[in-house]
Amino acid sequence: MIIKKKKEKITGGIIVAAGKISEGNDECSLLKIGSITAVKRIVLTFQQVEISPIVVITGYEAREVEHDLADYGVIFLENKNYENSQMFDSAKIGLEFLQDKCDQVIFNPVSIPMFTPETIQKMMECGAEVISPSYHGKSGHPLLISSKLIPDILKYNGNMGMRGAIRSIKVKKQLMEIEDEGILQDMDDIDHLDQLLKKHNQHILHPFVRISIEKETMFFNSRTKLLLLLIKEMHSVRGACRHMALSYSKAWNMLNQLEQELGYAVVERRHGGSRGGKTFLTKEGAKFLEKYQLFEQNVRQYAKDEFDRLF
Repeated sequence: MIIKKKKEKITGGIIVAAGKISEGNDECSLLKIGSITAVKRIVLTFQQVEISPIVVITGYEAREVEHDLADYGVIFLENKNYENSQMFDSAKIGLEFLQDKCDQVIFNPVSIPMFTPETIQKMMECGAEVISPSYHGKSGHPLLISSKLIPDILKYNGNMGMRGAIRSIKVKKQLMEIEDEGILQDMDDIDHLDQLLKKHNQHILHPFVRISIEKETMFFNSRTKLLLLLIKEMHSVRGACRHMALSYSKAWNMLNQLEQELGYAVVERRHGGSRGGKTFLTKEGAKFLEKYQLFEQNVRQYAKDEFDRLF
C-alpha cells in the first residue's frame, strides 16, 4: 500500500483498541493522557518512525475512536465480537489484513501508550523474527513480528494468546534491553503515566505536515489518498469506506471532484453478477497515486531533515 524504499523493510502497525481497558475504566482508548487520547498518542509514536500502514482494531466505542483519528491516515478494522473475544482475536484481524503488505509488524495494545519512538526504531532495525523490549529484565510492549510468521500465527487456536501462538511455531523471542520504562506502564496506573508525560512529549516532538493539491479549492489530500489505496486493495468503494470512517456518498463526491479537477477517470466500475460489481483504479489513477506517494514521501523527508537540523 506504500512505495517501498530500496533495501528498506516496510513495517506495518497494529493497535488493538477494541475493548475496555478495565472494568472501572469506561473511556478506554479515548482516555486522555495529556491533551490527546491514548490511541492517538500511539499513532503519533508509530508515525514518528514511518510505520505504515497503521491498522487500528476497534470494538467498544468504535465510532468515537474513528472520529478521534479521522485525519491521521489510519485504517480501521472492527472486531464486532469484541465483548466475547480476547486481545489475540483482535490481533489476528490486524495480522490477516497486513500479512501481504509489509515485511514486519509492530503490535501493541492501546493500554500501553508511553513507549518511545526510539524503542520502536531499534526494534525495527534489529532483524530478528520476534522481538520484545525489556526494561530492567521485564519484557513489555510493543511486540515486533516478522510477516513470514503470520500464516502460522493465524492458525493458532489455543488459549494462550500471542504468547502461545509464538511458542507453537517454535520461534525464539528475542528480548531487547532498552532504557524505556514506558514499555511496561499500562493505563491502570494513570498517576505514573502522568509522571512520564513530559518526557514522552519530548520524544514525540515532530513536524506535522499536511499536504494537499489544490486549484480554487482542495481536491486531494491524505484522506483521498487513503481512499484510493483502499480501493486499490479491496476493489470496492463501500469496503474502503468501512475501513476509514467515511460515508459512501461522501467517498463518491471526493472521487468525482478528483476526476473533474484532473480531467481523466481515476476509478472504473466493472459490473458483476449477483454479488455486484467491483471498482478498480484506472491506469491513470494508479499512476497519479504513485506520483503523489513519492511526492509526499519526499516532502515529509525534507521537512524531517530540516526540523532535525534547525531544532
